[in-house]
Amino acid sequence: MLATIIAVAAPSATITDTANGFSSALESLRLTTPVEVFLTLTALSFLPILLISLTTFTRNIIVLSFLRQSLGLQQSPPNIVLISLAVFITFFTMAPVFEKSYRDGINPYIKKEIAIDSAIERSWTPFRDFMLRQTREADLALVHELGKEPIPERAEDVKPSHLIPAFLLSELKTAFQIGFVIFLPFLLIDIVIASILMSLGMIMVPPVTIALPIKIMLFVVVDGWSLITKTLIISVGI
Repeated sequence: MLATIIAVAAPSATITDTANGFSSALESLRLTTPVEVFLTLTALSFLPILLISLTTFTRNIIVLSFLRQSLGLQQSPPNIVLISLAVFITFFTMAPVFEKSYRDGINPYIKKEIAIDSAIERSWTPFRDFMLRQTREADLALVHELGKEPIPERAEDVKPSHLIPAFLLSELKTAFQIGFVIFLPFLLIDIVIASILMSLGMIMVPPVTIALPIKIMLFVVVDGWSLITKTLIISVGI
């Protein structure tokens, strides 16, 4: 609409020139080969799997789930809120990796400066380096042992089929370690409240009824959401 108004207002512009301009813009955005269309659709369909297996999303969502369970809340915050928070924390922590992957691999391929195989290799390298830093040697050795292959001496020789499961195992272990630390103070509150109620003879009163508001108040007073977010970001080491 804006281009049409400009074309009508300018005396030297014609409808044909405007149409040619729109055609050129659409042509520049159009995928030129069936291979590019196939790769684009494939990448979009595998985007959730890539988010889980190549980033810190798994760690973030598990820790947030542990937090909700330790507070004794079943449906609050809702799953969509926890997932959204985990996604944005993931984007924040993975931003340098995304930028380097785009700058080294995707952008040169869009500009037709490199071939598709070279673009894939350059785009994968930042993710590989990040995942190797977050993966424990024991988990990587376990995956290679199960695959009956020796551990490569160079990082460049680590296969994605071996690195990705080892990375996920390390993420699960890290998430459970953080979740255990989160559980401890709330577990102590539950034990103290249960002991007080038993000593007062109030056996019929569920301890969670008294402990839940105390745990929520304590979590709000210490600014728990900021502490959890900071912990998740620092654990990545950025």
